[in-house]
Amino acid sequence: MTDILKNKTAIITGGSRGIGLAIAKKLASLGVNIVVAAKTTEPHPKLPGTIHEAVEEIKALGGNAIAVVLDLRDEAQIENVASETVSYFGGIDILVNNASAIYLAGIQHTPSKRYDLMHQINVRGTFLMSQACIPHLKKSNHAHILNLSPPLDMNPKWFENYTAYTMSKYGMSMVVMGISAEMKPYGIAANALWPRTTIATAAVQNLLGGDALIRQSRWPAIVADAAAIILSQDPKETTGQYFIDENLLRAHGITDFSGYAVDASSDLAPDLFIEL
Repeated sequence: MTDILKNKTAIITGGSRGIGLAIAKKLASLGVNIVVAAKTTEPHPKLPGTIHEAVEEIKALGGNAIAVVLDLRDEAQIENVASETVSYFGGIDILVNNASAIYLAGIQHTPSKRYDLMHQINVRGTFLMSQACIPHLKKSNHAHILNLSPPLDMNPKWFENYTAYTMSKYGMSMVVMGISAEMKPYGIAANALWPRTTIATAAVQNLLGGDALIRQSRWPAIVADAAAIILSQDPKETTGQYFIDENLLRAHGITDFSGYAVDASSDLAPDLFIEL
């Protein structure tokens, strides 16, 4: 795995914390040049980490990284991330569309600004970020796009309590389907990855379930380890897939997941869009 990814260059959106930062660190440990592309440039009272602190963490582990400001609602910033990456590292091999907005509420209780935010970041942002990187990915001999989005499952139960969020995350998964088909002749892979259980992130802590749900979660490292496996595959052979982190790791011989648990004594909570 190390040799395959060594000296490749990856853009990680939402890379300043949580799953994005975990993926950035994992890939950096395998020799990947990392571009931390996220919005937080100054410390936030409720959210850990800035793009600059993330880069320092990666460098402290021996990795190579730069920070580029990215608000996915801003098309000019999206284009700038791609151009800055190519200018600094010489090309783009991997794009991880991790950045997302979440608001779990029914149709009657979802303000238009929340609906717009989720669709601007999750769907439009993922689409435009991929679009900006594709011309450069075409020049890579190991081109991957990985979206942090769920398998497409049109069961009404995934819509009835949070239609807007489900639409936006499924939109990201539809981008995977489209890119995989359209870019197959160019050898660009597009896949999706989703956690089987809740992952301990700021969103879970602040918006979803607080400390109780955090104890029923796994650390972001499990998603990062799964991402590294996907991104190490031959892009011509592994594309258009919707992976679940635990299932993928089991398929690669990993069966002990106790180290990923925040609290090994607590029952794990399944993530959204996952059937038990």
